[in-house]
Amino acid sequence: MKRATLTTAPSLEAPQGHQSLSSFITARFEEFSRSQKDVAQYIVDHLDEAAFHTAEELARRANTSSSTVVRFSQALGFEGFPELQQAAREEYRRRPPAGAAMPAVTPLFSLDQSEFESAVGADHVNVEDTARKLSRPDVEAAIDAIVGAQRVLIAGTDQMAFFASYLRHLLMLLDLQAEIVASPSQEALGRLSRIDEGTLVIGLSAGRPAPLIARTMKLARHRKATTLAITDATLSEVARLARIRLYYSSNSPGYVRSHTALLAVIQALAYGVYARDAPQYDTRIRAFRLK
Repeated sequence: MKRATLTTAPSLEAPQGHQSLSSFITARFEEFSRSQKDVAQYIVDHLDEAAFHTAEELARRANTSSSTVVRFSQALGFEGFPELQQAAREEYRRRPPAGAAMPAVTPLFSLDQSEFESAVGADHVNVEDTARKLSRPDVEAAIDAIVGAQRVLIAGTDQMAFFASYLRHLLMLLDLQAEIVASPSQEALGRLSRIDEGTLVIGLSAGRPAPLIARTMKLARHRKATTLAITDATLSEVARLARIRLYYSSNSPGYVRSHTALLAVIQALAYGVYARDAPQYDTRIRAFRLK
């Protein structure tokens, strides 16, 4: 691996007991600029794409510029992106194949996939990858927090506003008090002002969180409210501010991130709440539908 001669970054060494590219990036995350953090968290969460995509394609998927990708590579001590990509490939190849012990299954589509089939196939992989990575204790903690909260506040802007609204709908069907913050309106700010220790604040984010979501999570933490982050980025600021964290996979061959796995997580959480006391919730659902 070629390294820059004018840098002092620690070297990335072989796998046994030494830092991988992902762990090296994670350890130095706070040193990066804001735009470089976007690249860092995307590489950590999508190592396969960093290993095989061009700098331009990686930049597009990380919502930044190719020059930022190159500067990020140099900040790590590489001469440029090709050397970083080689490190990503080495780590990717060392990883055990997913489901290696499982019997082979028939592929969803033929090798000459259409764009539609590629997108559906990616969503299939996202849901499976999310299911494998989710921790049962984290899921149970999230369900406990929803059940035990006096009030649930769900924060999500832009495309996340749809999922915040849908989660609110699912919880209201169970007669649970839930509100959303989707914009810095006077009404939304009023909801933020009522955050207290009995509130559960759920932050939804994809990639870099919107400033409103980050501020909401900081306020909730300051007021000792329980916080839950549902995000596709393990190094997201929203995740770092939350007590409970659930991650979903959002890889997509398209021009936007995939949120299929996020939808699955939201519906599964609501069903987990419902399953805690199904007869009681059935009564509430019938009453809600009669309103």
